[in-house]
Amino acid sequence: MKLSKIKEILPTLVNVGFQLENGTLVPEHFHVTEVGQITKNFIDCGGVIRSEKVVNFQLWNADDFEHKLKPAKLLNIIKLSEEKLGIEDAEIEVEYQSETIGKYDLDFNGETFVLKNKTTACLAQDACGIPSEKVKKNLAELPVNNANACTPGGGCC
Repeated sequence: MKLSKIKEILPTLVNVGFQLENGTLVPEHFHVTEVGQITKNFIDCGGVIRSEKVVNFQLWNADDFEHKLKPAKLLNIIKLSEEKLGIEDAEIEVEYQSETIGKYDLDFNGETFVLKNKTTACLAQDACGIPSEKVKKNLAELPVNNANACTPGGGCC
């Protein structure tokens, strides 16, 4: 989800809620402790120089059980970060700690924001030596050429 999309959604909400992809809710007393932009400059395994930008939200649980972030407050934090930091309209990445700090993509299910699991991938598969995946075929679906077929007692086996 891009920053512009969350800015469209927030004014329509009464409360801001997040949940993990497996349905586990982020406790409603979470804090958004950071909103920023992260630029990652790197070289992939094929030697191609790349650059990625994401808008980063960091969620944190405190023992502040009376805290409930309202949509207008989060929208104000976003607007301030755009104004003071020059944050662009990029994809949002959310940091949230369970066993360790996880990074998640962001989606919306109509009620809450969903922290979507991220995966890694090779960006230069043609250059890093990973063989392309072979097409799997079901033997029962292969065409049969009866002219070359072995028959019992035919001496071909």
